[in-house]
Amino acid sequence: MILITNGGDTLLECGFGYIFQQLTSWKQMTLKDSLTVCVIPGDDAAPEAMAATLRVLKSLDAAISWDCLPEGRELLELDSNDREKFVTERIDAASTVLFGATNGVTPGARYMRWGKSTYANVRPIKWFPGFNSPLHSPAGIDYVIVRENLEDMYVGIMGPASKLLEANLTDPRSHVPEDAADGRFATKIITRSGTERVTRFACELATQRQNKITVSAKTNMLPATDKWFCEIAKEIVQEYPHLHYEEFIIDDLAHRLVMRPHELDVVLLPNLYGDILSDLGAGTIGGLGLAPSGCYGADFAYFEPAHGTAPDISGLGVINPTATLLSATLMFRHLGLFSAANRLDNAIRQVYTIGKELTQDQGGTSTTEEFADAVIGEL
Repeated sequence: MILITNGGDTLLECGFGYIFQQLTSWKQMTLKDSLTVCVIPGDDAAPEAMAATLRVLKSLDAAISWDCLPEGRELLELDSNDREKFVTERIDAASTVLFGATNGVTPGARYMRWGKSTYANVRPIKWFPGFNSPLHSPAGIDYVIVRENLEDMYVGIMGPASKLLEANLTDPRSHVPEDAADGRFATKIITRSGTERVTRFACELATQRQNKITVSAKTNMLPATDKWFCEIAKEIVQEYPHLHYEEFIIDDLAHRLVMRPHELDVVLLPNLYGDILSDLGAGTIGGLGLAPSGCYGADFAYFEPAHGTAPDISGLGVINPTATLLSATLMFRHLGLFSAANRLDNAIRQVYTIGKELTQDQGGTSTTEEFADAVIGEL
């Protein structure tokens, strides 16, 4: 248990094993400071989940000022530049952000990710009784994927393959297709500093959990990037002698996420693999409607469900708000509001244990708002 204090006030209690608290974000904050959460509903069905979630969160009476922005279709009244400026200014004024999901209309995601350098995407994969898992024995699944959030294939360097060939970047190990000059390319970039940073984040999280860290990439085919990522990670983990380190080729890890998920604790992955396999992990516990996430930087973090905007069910009032609610529990812990986080977490668990007010994706018939009412009832 670690206590961080400032002038006698306890700022942070790090002992709850569910998620890593980004310590540096509290350098300038005490419990006496005002906490403001910028709520960005997003697009398509995401605002429906956010509206239901916000009703639940306000019923907790936490010491938070809620700055609620319009949903995406209302933001369309502004031109793209004004829309971006409006949202980023509200983000900058807040302590943190609870974000719905965007289809491209609601801005802010790119700014919070790259503009704020939120380098660690944290995706908890945890089964609760009542979750509609396709696995025979999901009880006990409880691990966290830490995904490097800024590099890899997401650096946005791509274009005609002819330019790549003109640069003479191939070597004897390259397997250039016959018609490569007419093709396209995308670049994967891994840096030492970025890998060291996210590995230390993962190590701190593993220290608070079961002292085990699993690292994976396509090391056998991509030695310049993926093997290097794992080599750097292993170097950093050695700075934490109490941690158990294991490493798998990404193909093997994908198999283990389905067949042996109970053996995992903290899983560290490069950006692309983390993006894909965290959705796979969510599928093993019952789907993306149950998948929260948090994106952490040195002095900023934001929280969002992993399910996207769900345009196919927009306006039907049936989207599952659980992922948004669980993202809010991560947010509460980030803000040091552990009592509110635990109350909300317990209420959600109780609704699933009872099983009477579940949404369609979990085998029930309840609407989004009826599910929220059930959670409020358990509070």
